[in-house]
Amino acid sequence: MTDDLSFLRAQARTQRFTLGAPKEFRVSPDGSRLLFLRAESGVDRRNSLWQLDMRSAAEAKIVDAAELLPGEEDLPPEERARRERARETSGGVVGYAADAAFTVVAFSLSGRLHTTDLRTGETRVLVDGAVVDPRPDPTGTHVAYVADRRLHVIDLGTGDDRLLVDEEGEDIAWGLAEFIAAEEMGRVRGYWWAPDGRSLLVERTDRSAVPRWHIADPVHPDAPVNTVAYPAAGTTNVEVSLSFLGLDGSRVDVERGDWEYLVAVHWSAGGAPLITVQPRDQKRLEVYAVDPADGSTSLVHAESDPDWVEIVAGVPAWTTDGRLVHVSAADGAYRLLLDGKPVTDPGLQVRSVLDVGGEVLFSASEDDPTQIHVYRTENGSVRRLSTVDGVHIGAGNTEITVLSSWSLTHSGPEVSVLRDGEPIAKVASRTVDPGIEPNLTWLTVGERGLRAALLLPTGYQQGSAKLPVLLDPYGGPHAQRVLQSRNAFLTSQWLADQGFAVLVADGRGTPGRGPAWEREIAGRLAEVTLADQVDALRAVAADHPDLDLGRVAIRGWSYGGYLSALAVLRRPDVFHAAVAGAPVTDWSLYDTHYTERYLGRPQDQPESYERNSLLADAPNLRRALLIVHGLADDNVFVAHALRLSAELLAAGRAHTFLPLAGATHMTPQAEEVAENLMLTQVEWIKNALEAR
Repeated sequence: MTDDLSFLRAQARTQRFTLGAPKEFRVSPDGSRLLFLRAESGVDRRNSLWQLDMRSAAEAKIVDAAELLPGEEDLPPEERARRERARETSGGVVGYAADAAFTVVAFSLSGRLHTTDLRTGETRVLVDGAVVDPRPDPTGTHVAYVADRRLHVIDLGTGDDRLLVDEEGEDIAWGLAEFIAAEEMGRVRGYWWAPDGRSLLVERTDRSAVPRWHIADPVHPDAPVNTVAYPAAGTTNVEVSLSFLGLDGSRVDVERGDWEYLVAVHWSAGGAPLITVQPRDQKRLEVYAVDPADGSTSLVHAESDPDWVEIVAGVPAWTTDGRLVHVSAADGAYRLLLDGKPVTDPGLQVRSVLDVGGEVLFSASEDDPTQIHVYRTENGSVRRLSTVDGVHIGAGNTEITVLSSWSLTHSGPEVSVLRDGEPIAKVASRTVDPGIEPNLTWLTVGERGLRAALLLPTGYQQGSAKLPVLLDPYGGPHAQRVLQSRNAFLTSQWLADQGFAVLVADGRGTPGRGPAWEREIAGRLAEVTLADQVDALRAVAADHPDLDLGRVAIRGWSYGGYLSALAVLRRPDVFHAAVAGAPVTDWSLYDTHYTERYLGRPQDQPESYERNSLLADAPNLRRALLIVHGLADDNVFVAHALRLSAELLAAGRAHTFLPLAGATHMTPQAEEVAENLMLTQVEWIKNALEAR
């Protein structure tokens, strides 16, 4: 661990011990080079661009972020929003794109557009302004970028810089992914180059009808209010459309069907451009091929579900020989299909598709959802590339594959490069050792086989004392806590070392166990997710008598915050204290795509919103509740916490509210704030459990 720092400060300084880990890998077409991002050390927030020579296994720095920008970054508002959506807290070069032949890369640094010639190493600044998402075309002759919500293209030969569409209106954007796409659908891009580099498929958005929400800074009352377009459940979404824009000035609008959400776009030499769309209720997903000549669309794939159709990253796509790749729920699993024929069997839960070429690289879980492995297809069969237990993140392609492997046996990732599945090189990871080894018992409990982890204080001897219990869940959809990675349990182990038995459990609705498991929460977020935490607690305590069920607390952030407040409001017989961080308290205040997927539209399902809201439960509070919320949160607005606090006060129910000045939905990053926030929680929990 970093010298002379407490664990909490070290955790904040190292961004949860992830700084210094290599990421964002790109493989050259001939397989001789690997590009990636990495900070100089485990305490450096600035990423630089590096290259690995596959023949010599030598690493070389291509772009030095500290040299290009020795001071602090000044980010455009759109880039700050993009990083918030991606939960990106590092700096320097946080993203880059290359042409097909690996001759040039483009990236933005503090809003300035840079390009680096990969043949000479020369880096130059093309635009000294508020640039977002620069991308070279596949031929390496032009770079597109977004500035002031408009799409520009620069000719690298002549330096000519022009707008592709000059449309007035601050509510109009060309080339930017809207909030819902970036926050809920995993789509962060708003434009896509044609394979020949002569045109682009571009998203146009109009947010004029979206409700405006306002975020003030009470600490700085002289500062202007931040006004954002936020599509709360039941309200109007951003209007999304697509157009083909040619470098010759041509424009072809894409046929607009009866859909609400643009889920994904794919354009490769394997076939016509593909767009994936969903209606407002998300119970159907359709894939269309688009004709660039006239913008007409033809349906190539569709699927439906009574609850919702899950979005899987990386699909649909064409293979290089023109086969359609997609993932569908069938036979109790998410299965990979090529031209409609299953490639994976029902025992494999496909998580995401990582690359599509002649074959397919993907991640999946087998019978153990706590592990994620990387696989590739081979002439209709499937081969697993990761060989040790843990959580493996794949990149590259099926010929040259990069594995970032996180496990219980080491901190930080071990990064290896495979050629045709066989190791050929390593990429150095410079993460800091946290100095904590989880004292962890791996569990499968209850009639539903809930995956859980029990952490006890370091050196604790069973039978030596009764320990207060602290549940530390997320507990909601789209995220797991119980994964076979040491880094997943560092905070939980620190909490255990403060004198708790810490229980982490994943219930129904969490990923990795198939469609039926996830759909158990449809319309019943509160009922199902809380029941599974209670079941896990009781099942673990039955086998571990050192757990004191007379002193039980729960803490969490975001959905975990909702679950924590829910626990003391509805199950005071089980839970005696809760810390609710950035909790959703009234689902009508949360966004359309997430909320309506599980609860429907509030106009159509008002009773569903009432059942899952916390506000009506306020008069029932009998236990200690600490609410923590960032005042600058633009995802779960602080209105959630304030409305619950107001209802509690009106009902005469004592509680504690801790506002975090300037904090967004991401937990505070300043070292002293991060440390003191956690210390405050622990002291508050201990006092609450002793006073009950």
